[in-house]
Amino acid sequence: MTPDKFFSLVLALQTRPETTVAAIAAETGSSERTVQRDLRWLQDAGFPVVLRRGRYGGVFMLPGGTLDMTRLTPGERDQLALNGLDDEQRRRLGVAEEGGRARRKVAARAGNDLLAVNDLVVSDNRPWFGREPTGTSPAALIGDLRSGARLKILYAREGGEPRWRTVDPYGLLAKGGRWYLIADELGKARMWNLARVERWDALRVPRRLRPGAGLAATARELTERWDAGGGLEVRFVLKDRQRGRAERIFGSRLALGEAAEPGWTHAVLRCHVVDEVCQLLSFGDSATVLDPPEAREKVRELAAGILAHYGD
Repeated sequence: MTPDKFFSLVLALQTRPETTVAAIAAETGSSERTVQRDLRWLQDAGFPVVLRRGRYGGVFMLPGGTLDMTRLTPGERDQLALNGLDDEQRRRLGVAEEGGRARRKVAARAGNDLLAVNDLVVSDNRPWFGREPTGTSPAALIGDLRSGARLKILYAREGGEPRWRTVDPYGLLAKGGRWYLIADELGKARMWNLARVERWDALRVPRRLRPGAGLAATARELTERWDAGGGLEVRFVLKDRQRGRAERIFGSRLALGEAAEPGWTHAVLRCHVVDEVCQLLSFGDSATVLDPPEAREKVRELAAGILAHYGD
């Protein structure tokens, strides 16, 4: 197994909450027998990988599952990435003696009396409502990202036609069950949803990142900016019995304030554009928009359209 295939296997497990041996084999270009062998090695090495047989079985890694890398030397970390190479290949790479120590260190906390992960987790590979991820796979893209090259991606904005964009990539971000490419376009950082990346080409020029910028800091900046919502604050009052539902739907975009009249609470919803006020329509008469005026007007417009659609 080459280093790229090793990382492809790990990324395949992180691409979706559950997958199958067959899907991983197709994604990594390996046989199902090879995938099963490599998954067993990952379990032995300390990854909390769960394999469940049967019609609705699958393969997944418990959230937050990583190796205890703090105990490994740089050479031992390399050896873990190169697992699967034969002894001669390891010798040529200068990591032949690191393998045993790496295995022992990452497995040191696992005693012989511990229960198997498979016996402690129930897996159901059927989705509730969501569809299988489409677009570009992180495992397919990782090889070109590791080359440090600038990318040209065919990207489709929501509701728009796909067009080619030239970007300088930092790397990948997994957020909320989706994968994003973090990359600069014309010197400005953006998140690119991999589900909308239809094709890509690695250019023969190195990426050009902003001085001092890195993946972790850039991803954090982008996600915090998005989580905080846009610059438009929609003020409304909400019935108290709907508070829990509103918090689940809007998360950090919602700020609940002081009580209004009995049974009602003042609230603020941070939006990127005024059209997002439509999300309050699902609350019916349990939410009343107060301001800004354009948000109230948008609600009137949407409500009138619904009435016209369903009216006699």
